[in-house]
Amino acid sequence: MKFKFVLLLVVLASSGLFAQLKIGYVDSDAIMKNLTDAEDAKRQLDALIVEWQNEISKMESDIKFKKDDFEKRKLILTDQMRSDIDAEIKQLEKDMEAYRTKKFGTGGELFVKQDEVMKPVQNKVFTAIQQIAKEEDLDFVFDRSGAVMMLFAKDKYDITAKVLDKLK
Repeated sequence: MKFKFVLLLVVLASSGLFAQLKIGYVDSDAIMKNLTDAEDAKRQLDALIVEWQNEISKMESDIKFKKDDFEKRKLILTDQMRSDIDAEIKQLEKDMEAYRTKKFGTGGELFVKQDEVMKPVQNKVFTAIQQIAKEEDLDFVFDRSGAVMMLFAKDKYDITAKVLDKLK
């Protein structure tokens, strides 16, 4: 699909239909790396990830301790006690997996928080891109770090630095 789109652009451009068009491109990865709002959002998300991973590590430690203790005392426990402790360990493992899924799973808290924190930054970048595109009278602006691939682009059409200046 992307190849067909690029091929169509090349054919139309070579036929002179695009002679009047002005095209620009940005590198959104470079913008996000140089934008303090994006870096702050990334730090905030990283702090949450570390907190949640520490909680999971603590749960794993507790489970390991219970398993080791169970193995040491298994021979002196009654069948009922062994069954109860085994059920408790399995429940702890299920709870840990549920916590991991709740925090990191598809649609989990991490994805919700990423959307919440990054959406304002992305909107700010998009608005700056739109403003510069209007100021420069550009017909199209592509993102070279996204899914649309460019085979060739002159540097004079790169408006990444202008977007960064506008955002600062």
